[in-house]
Amino acid sequence: MPARKDTDASANVPSFYGAELRYKRESAGFTLEQLAEGSFRGVPFLSQIERGERRMPMDLAQHVDAKLGTDGFFQRRCEDARKAKQSGHAEYFADVAEMEQFAETIEEWAPMLVPGLLQTPAYARAISRAAMPRATDAAIEKLVVARMGRAELFGQECPPEFWAVLDESVIRRPVLPACQMAELVEHIAAVVRRTRAILQVVPQTTPAHALMMGMAKVMTFPDAPPVVYVESLHSGQLIDFPALVKEYRRSYDLLRAAALPPEASLALLDAAAEDYRNGKQRI
Repeated sequence: MPARKDTDASANVPSFYGAELRYKRESAGFTLEQLAEGSFRGVPFLSQIERGERRMPMDLAQHVDAKLGTDGFFQRRCEDARKAKQSGHAEYFADVAEMEQFAETIEEWAPMLVPGLLQTPAYARAISRAAMPRATDAAIEKLVVARMGRAELFGQECPPEFWAVLDESVIRRPVLPACQMAELVEHIAAVVRRTRAILQVVPQTTPAHALMMGMAKVMTFPDAPPVVYVESLHSGQLIDFPALVKEYRRSYDLLRAAALPPEASLALLDAAAEDYRNGKQRI
């Protein structure tokens, strides 16, 4: 058996946190399997935390403190580890950006904006500047770089299965000059085709339908319960309460039923890109 590779606790806050978890667990005589028991989390999830690769969620920190008798240590350190993981993202989105990398499936509903995983730098820059008109150029660029970095998950050996539903207005609203809007729409279609993702568009003529009130992102994991993320302008919320996650799941399924089929949706994107190229965009 190869020697175990210990986590470098000096590398960053999550690594220190993970090294401390391993130390406390082994000092208490627990295996990963024994510590995971009753936590609703899998052994791989705990192992990734010990290696400094994932943040410990509060519910798991409470479980660990209770099981190891660590007097609330891991609950108190959750906030430090979370802040260290922001990496250019808004504070309320840092956990979501981390979770995306380990998701088995990601399903998004985008009624107003192109999902971050499908944005181009020009689009990300434009909407960030619109939301924060007084921010410095450096601050905006930091957000753009972080957002573009999220799409690197599509290059993983086993990337998440991605399914996005967009309102047609998202691609019809001229956030950018026509040539850049064409590039954006072509980029969305290219990513979907390259990654074998699924994309559907809800036509602007569609009457009342599920999830009209706002965006939603549903993520599932091989080693943790599913979560839903909802967001408004300056805040976001992760939802993991099973009954509520199930309700969002049902609403997302109803939304998909109201959208165009994938083939027709991609054809709509191709036509929209051509319209932008030819100066015939329809709003």
